Amino acid sequence: MLELNLPSFDINVKKIGGKLSILDPLRRKFVALTPEEWVRQHFVNFLLREKGYPAALIANEIQIDLNKLKKRCDSVVYNRDLSPLMIIEYKAPDVDITQQVFDQIVRYNIVLKVKYLIVSNGLNHYCCIMNYDKQSFNYLSDIPNYTDL
Repeated sequence: MLELNLPSFDINVKKIGGKLSILDPLRRKFVALTPEEWVRQHFVNFLLREKGYPAALIANEIQIDLNKLKKRCDSVVYNRDLSPLMIIEYKAPDVDITQQVFDQIVRYNIVLKVKYLIVSNGLNHYCCIMNYDKQSFNYLSDIPNYTDL
């Protein structure tokens, strides 16, 4: 797999049914090792190890209902009262982060109404903070530590 702009870590990969799978410690199971999953596992590790996010407050593949359609947020971070705080959308490293990607995460936010949105393809990461009073958002220069959320 491609080297990412994220710290490396002890990766648990094995073949299941002839296909490579990676351990998702949050879901406590092996999942298909796709390029997007490679990014997800590296990014979650980064949040846990470098940014102090509690594993118990991050969930992967969270289903939401959006206009009577079932959609899945790649990752959702919760605050200590278990309210959604952040949505993270992952793309494969060869996928450019475009307005279309931001439109996707903004649609998910119609349901969850979080304070932070992050989009990453493992090479480029964008984090913005929502300002609902002004109906605007601002890009942050870095991914915040959990204690700063």
